[in-house]
Amino acid sequence: MLAVTCQCGAVEVSIEERPSFVHDCNCSLCRKTGALWAYCHPSQVQIAGTTTSYHRRDKPEPGVDIHFCPTCGATTHFTLTPAAIALHGNVQLGVNLRLAEERELAGVEVRYPDGAGWGGQGPFGYVREARTLGR
Repeated sequence: MLAVTCQCGAVEVSIEERPSFVHDCNCSLCRKTGALWAYCHPSQVQIAGTTTSYHRRDKPEPGVDIHFCPTCGATTHFTLTPAAIALHGNVQLGVNLRLAEERELAGVEVRYPDGAGWGGQGPFGYVREARTLGR
């Protein structure tokens, strides 16, 4: 189990197991929310506390709603939008592991997808080599 909290502690997000990798994406949404995303099945995530959500306005059909603490503003997680769930099922939830201490993530690989250059279909390209945290 890995648990993270927002800056003020009002929101806690727990995942059943540590991920093997996280994404440090360069798209505007990920950069501006300051996220380091671990991808989990929603059934493996517990969220305690109240969040506010936002979805990007620069895409005709955004795929995720970003959740953050209404008190301190820290990005905590993302959920798929209803339109994305209709297309793919409720198969993914992102947890912002930038809320964790790096030592808690020792051995987890950080990948750097080119979300800014991704067209929304197919796999991501990557902008640089992955690195392993804590090494």
